[in-house]
Amino acid sequence: MENQQMKKLIGGAVAVLALATSLTACGSSDAGTGGDSAGGKKVFMLLPNSTTTRFEARDAPLFKAALAKYSPGAEVTVLNAEGDPDKQQQQAEDAVTQGADAIVLISADANLASGVLAVAEQAQVPVVLYDHDARDGKVEAQVVFDSLAVGEEQGKQAAALINAMPGNDIPIARIKGNPGEYGTEQYTKGQDEYLQPLIDSGKIKVVCDKNIANWDPVQGQAYMDDCLTKQDNNVKLVVAMNDGLAGAAIASLTTQKLQGTVQVTGGQDANVDAVQNIIRGYQHDTVFKDLAVEADDTAKVTASILDGAGVPADMVTGEIDNGAMQVPAVFLPVKSITKDNIKVLVDAGTWTWQEICQGIEDSDICQQNAS
Repeated sequence: MENQQMKKLIGGAVAVLALATSLTACGSSDAGTGGDSAGGKKVFMLLPNSTTTRFEARDAPLFKAALAKYSPGAEVTVLNAEGDPDKQQQQAEDAVTQGADAIVLISADANLASGVLAVAEQAQVPVVLYDHDARDGKVEAQVVFDSLAVGEEQGKQAAALINAMPGNDIPIARIKGNPGEYGTEQYTKGQDEYLQPLIDSGKIKVVCDKNIANWDPVQGQAYMDDCLTKQDNNVKLVVAMNDGLAGAAIASLTTQKLQGTVQVTGGQDANVDAVQNIIRGYQHDTVFKDLAVEADDTAKVTASILDGAGVPADMVTGEIDNGAMQVPAVFLPVKSITKDNIKVLVDAGTWTWQEICQGIEDSDICQQNAS
């Protein structure tokens, strides 16, 4: 598959040693505890962007801590492509130059990741996909939450809200994720299991529907602003595909004094600001994906590969077609969170009540739970 990534092929990888010193400015490197990092393996974790805040704030630290358990001497370097697939390929080339033993990749754009995979394959550096897919190249495995199940949970919650509304032709807006990604496609498929029958029956009418590049909340808010203008504010429900886009929709609704009146549903990631919006009544639900489990399983797979044992067969629960191969997949479970079961997040150690209730201490839920 031709794309802009393929214009910089493997030969460039050996010529970028002089750039290695720049990595300090765009990433971090930590040796796992319990071993001598000087003699350990080098793992590079390539993040896609900063617009989805979980990657920098939660996934990277969790993965570092987990790998320190399973491969104590390993050194982890984290780099962020800031939404630029070309930059991510350059980072992969830098990783190869520095002697990477493995790359954990969260692709900046799944459809433009083949150059990264080609660089790694030519250098015989194994790639483990974390969360996002990457098309048209060789990878060892993908660790990902069951994306279809995420979409089904989102669709189920949206359908329940819609069925409680009187009348037909109810106008709804849909804000979807980055186009072309496996996750986005599966989330849409799962949502449609519940929404399409409501469309076909005339219960709802989708008046705005758009994929947002790189899941960018700024673009999401601009789109929602345009939607509200076009509809003269006549939107009864917004189905947003993650918490960042849900927050963008809420911001747009707030400018029209519609927050809490027009419900936002369908988030995912259980970001703390989304949980606070659920408590406030601005967002109905989010899909909880226990990032500690994802990081831990990715670390297990990576450590096994570093040890020369390959991907543990007992962890593989399915496959994902990336256009070049059937990628062994480690699918993880998900759970819907509403105001009725926020305690699930506290019990899992994702957030404390103090973190959840910061700034909203007077809410009923926080009065009952935060101390």
